[in-house]
Amino acid sequence: MNETAPLRARAEIDLAALRANVRTLRAHAPSAAVMAVVKSDAYGHGAVPCARAALEAGATWLGTATPEEALALRAAGIPGRVMCWLWTPGGPWREAVEADLDVSVSGMWALREVVAAAAAAGVPARVQLKADTGLGRSGCQPADWPELVAEALRAEAGGRIRITGLWSHFACADEPGHPSVRAQLTLFREMVAYAEEQGVRPEVRHIANSPATLTLPESHFDLVRTGIAVYGISPSPEIGTPADFGLRPVMTLSASLALVKHVPGGHGVSYGHHYVTPGPTTLGLIPVGYADGIPRHASGTGPVLVGGKWRTVAGRVAMDQFVVDLGGDEPAPGTEAVLFGPGDRGEPTAEDWARAAGTIAYEIVTRIGTRVPRVHVNREQDG
Repeated sequence: MNETAPLRARAEIDLAALRANVRTLRAHAPSAAVMAVVKSDAYGHGAVPCARAALEAGATWLGTATPEEALALRAAGIPGRVMCWLWTPGGPWREAVEADLDVSVSGMWALREVVAAAAAAGVPARVQLKADTGLGRSGCQPADWPELVAEALRAEAGGRIRITGLWSHFACADEPGHPSVRAQLTLFREMVAYAEEQGVRPEVRHIANSPATLTLPESHFDLVRTGIAVYGISPSPEIGTPADFGLRPVMTLSASLALVKHVPGGHGVSYGHHYVTPGPTTLGLIPVGYADGIPRHASGTGPVLVGGKWRTVAGRVAMDQFVVDLGGDEPAPGTEAVLFGPGDRGEPTAEDWARAAGTIAYEIVTRIGTRVPRVHVNREQDG
């Protein structure tokens, strides 16, 4: 294998941009610690290198959804505070306790399982109690909060757990002015106050996600949980672009043009012939498809930079490839086709692909598949 040959496709991950984003987020929340959320393989960017870069830039917590994601960080030698929150009955509680993870508890079943795991491990578990203040997913309902708090305090008095945090999650923080935001913030304060009146002494109280970190200072409390913003993507285009918040997109997705050929007018392109060439032209074959995470919903609309010009997906995105109409231009096979990046070279952004596919930029970067290698650049911190 020729190691200098261009890759079929690559997702270049700029760790210098990630570190700069973390520093920017710290400046947005100067009174709070910063958690960098690296769930779902760091939103598709590579969890371990991104976790290390975030810690280098001053994040003091890492967050994952599943315990398996958190345990993988520990297996890679990642130190410090790591929190995981998406549990199901029978999960790896003992492994989490022994790995010194902070685990989220939303109800009595989870508290009982973590207490049993702590007893088996012989060390207290770090537990954060989650309040459902209105999102309606995980979290303890206000009516059940007194029972959960009381049982958690009993477990703490017995040496089985340490209650390290009280937390919740916003439903509509990406919609400033939405009435649920104020309602959730008020209820969170009330539920925290109740727990503290009963004797809970949390290290951290937190509810702010990326949009709240950027737009709602009164929600910062002791810790902000920043996810998509770490990777330089705005949590909501309606509230601002990445540049508006001082952020830079971290991922650039590109592919090597696999074929360029002349075709006559009236030639069908890809499955279903949803695109037919309007006249003689050149077609370029881009060797990535929906198996690589390119959304099929962007058929006919997805933008690509080839030869310094924006092109559009011609016809359907297939499993492994799609076509662009080059309009008579003849770039050589192997020419770089940039699907998205920061945008400062004239290339589309993940947000452009989100609009083309009728989705959000979170999904665009997170769905990029394992066939696309992540190439991490700027691993060494400046200075």
